[in-house]
Amino acid sequence: MSGDPRLSVIMPAYHEGALITDVLDRLFESIQLPCEVLVIVDYASDPTVDVVEVYADKEPRLACLINAYGPGPANAIRFGMDAARGDVIVVTMADGSDDARQIDDLACLVERGVAVAAASRYMAGGQQVGGPLVKGLLSKSAGRSLHVLARAGTRDATNSFKAYSAAFARSVGIDSRHGFEIGIELTAKATRLRLPVAEIPTVWLDRPAGVSSFQLLRWIPRYLRWYWFALGPRLSVDQIRARARARSRVLGG
Repeated sequence: MSGDPRLSVIMPAYHEGALITDVLDRLFESIQLPCEVLVIVDYASDPTVDVVEVYADKEPRLACLINAYGPGPANAIRFGMDAARGDVIVVTMADGSDDARQIDDLACLVERGVAVAAASRYMAGGQQVGGPLVKGLLSKSAGRSLHVLARAGTRDATNSFKAYSAAFARSVGIDSRHGFEIGIELTAKATRLRLPVAEIPTVWLDRPAGVSSFQLLRWIPRYLRWYWFALGPRLSVDQIRARARARSRVLGG
């Protein structure tokens, strides 16, 4: 990869192997902005690595990085964000559930001034096709209620498919270390900072093959933490970082 991309696409992957090829095909067919695409895996032995490296031989915008922050999607996304060179960062999944044609639109919203741009399943024109029923109901309830109660700028705070201002994400930091809750964490922080959050409708499709790594019962408490955080009064960046440091000390981190 050469030059400075406007957009960095972060794609955490776990044992996708050859399944990721079609996802990458759709992604590179769709993105028109100057970009880099970083596929992040936890281990060098992940079968996704060989597939991505072969693909990268003909696609210079693509790289496969080994996450050095610890296993799990939150650490993979954090690692990718720290490695990203673009002023806008889009997080998308490696399973093909997200509509790659919307990446440019999300990125342009951030370039126009929003801190977070969300692809929303739960606004007019959005839809979720497939996926576990309970997970979908909880996600929809959380997103729509936060939109009303916290005046969050999206009805889909839990969706991972979002674009972020890299400067915003780095200024507030990422506290999540386990699941996919970074989407709601950064939305909650933007809401507490009273920064603009925007959304566009998306159609989310359950993965056509492979197995999801989402662990509903294990990760619900971590989503709830950020749900309640979003409901609080306005904070400054310094206050958000101070709260994170205090929590880290309490947890011994």
